[in-house]
Amino acid sequence: MRLPRITAATAVASMLLAGAAGCSSDDDAAPGGADVVVIAADLDNSSPVDSAYARALQLRIEQINASGQLGDRELRLRTQDNRNDPTASLRNISTFADDPAVAAVITGACDACVVGAAKTINDKKLPTIALAASDEITNPVAARQYVFKLGPNSADNAAALVSELTRARVKRTAILSTTDLYGKDASAALTDALRSARITVSAARAVKPAASDIGQPVASLVASDPDALVVLTPPDVAQQAAIGARAAGFGKRLYFDAAAASDLFIPREAATATDNATMVFTQILAIDDVIATTPAKSSRKQWFRDYTSRYGSYSGVASFAADAVDLVADAVARVGADRARIREIVETSQVDGLSGPIRLTPDNHSGLMPQALTMLVARSGRWRLAS
Repeated sequence: MRLPRITAATAVASMLLAGAAGCSSDDDAAPGGADVVVIAADLDNSSPVDSAYARALQLRIEQINASGQLGDRELRLRTQDNRNDPTASLRNISTFADDPAVAAVITGACDACVVGAAKTINDKKLPTIALAASDEITNPVAARQYVFKLGPNSADNAAALVSELTRARVKRTAILSTTDLYGKDASAALTDALRSARITVSAARAVKPAASDIGQPVASLVASDPDALVVLTPPDVAQQAAIGARAAGFGKRLYFDAAAASDLFIPREAATATDNATMVFTQILAIDDVIATTPAKSSRKQWFRDYTSRYGSYSGVASFAADAVDLVADAVARVGADRARIREIVETSQVDGLSGPIRLTPDNHSGLMPQALTMLVARSGRWRLAS
């Protein structure tokens, strides 16, 4: 049985993370004597994105357990805080690997964390699905046999953005990115795609992912007189960029890549500046605009309703976490907590997920297909399908 595939307050998210942390296979047995299989999560408790992942993981695991699809098995979630620190993350993942009840690990938004732990993950043969964005997470595949990724790929983001820029007849664009692994990947992919499309880069700047004041670099990008400003950053920085660009007198086109996706409703302080901005992402943030013409679309709508009902709003990234749970659960239903066989099953998974079509192969461990991406536009403080 296939199940259908926001932000709540930070305090609620922290309570959820703290409550799941430390829960182990040695706790009380599952009702009815079911075998407990643990999905472990390496997350940053202070990250709004990872908090959304934690909520989605918990909800999806509860739904799967309630469905009975695992027979006499029951999933449990165990989380540990990595504090966005690769050393802490490596310690968490090593601990998970040493517990035979842990069938797989799901990691959060920290690119450097999973990249830094890749050798340990492979050596300990621990199936791991990363929700971070960097291409380096799954490349080279030969050194990442036990590492998989769910989420938009930088080359696919770039192709979608350049297609939209070309359609809008943009000739000159400025680029704002971040200094982390994903920012470097995204900037390189976009620059290559723009060059192929013969669109000039008027200026490019990179800022720290946690930057709190980006007024100066944004002003310098605006001063380069671009037809469009493309932002390849996490949500908080993207919102700052929109506000800064408008404050600097930029009245032209504003584009975000998928890393900027966050809540259904744009924060009030950024709503006016972001109005009419375009973002490449999956349909889930504008699911109200989607007609349920297929079972997959119906499942996405149901997941959106379930998450919103539980947590009060919707976070666009939640579907990636739910899809990760589904991939693991499908394998557990067939082979239990056998890690080697779970890896083999995940590596050949082909599903219509909550995020969109997912196709994993031995040569490609980053499974979200480019067809999952669409263009959204900000209107009146929320995201809608672009017409």
